[in-house]
Amino acid sequence: MKISILRLGHRKKRDVRVTTHCCLVARAFFANDVTFTGEFDESLEKTIKSVSKNWGGKFKIKYEQNWKKFLLSRKKIGDLLVHLTMYGKNFLDSLPEIQKLSKKRNILVIIGAEKVPGEVYRISDFNLSVTNQPHSEVAALAIFLNELQSRSPLKNAAQTHFKSAKIKIIPGQKGSKTS
Repeated sequence: MKISILRLGHRKKRDVRVTTHCCLVARAFFANDVTFTGEFDESLEKTIKSVSKNWGGKFKIKYEQNWKKFLLSRKKIGDLLVHLTMYGKNFLDSLPEIQKLSKKRNILVIIGAEKVPGEVYRISDFNLSVTNQPHSEVAALAIFLNELQSRSPLKNAAQTHFKSAKIKIIPGQKGSKTS
């Protein structure tokens, strides 16, 4: 299953921590890449590339200036466009269908920063919510990616996904240890 994330409307001054956290969650929960739109942010790219280099995996980040052109090109090649929004249908109701479709199609998960244009809702194959209450896109992304992959990112064997890591955490109840 190939999973990509599109972060719509990144604003350097306002969204840098949240967008960084979206990227970290995407990486930790086995997405392949993040594309961000809005303002170009070299610092964001450097941070995420550094995390991937040190903590392993093949995660990539890139910038796209034209979100609409990007979405339409992904739709044209057959990707399944899943927009996470608190205004959507509960994602659990659509999860079995998405899991079935993901066997043949790549998934592009869309998350907003600023107000999401109405066109995104129309272009997307699914407009889904983790909850219909105000919440963080970071939390929604983590929950969705975890459930989409039948909770495999939370299993002990998940660390094998990051074989090339230079830094590894040694799990323990107290203290923090790395190797």
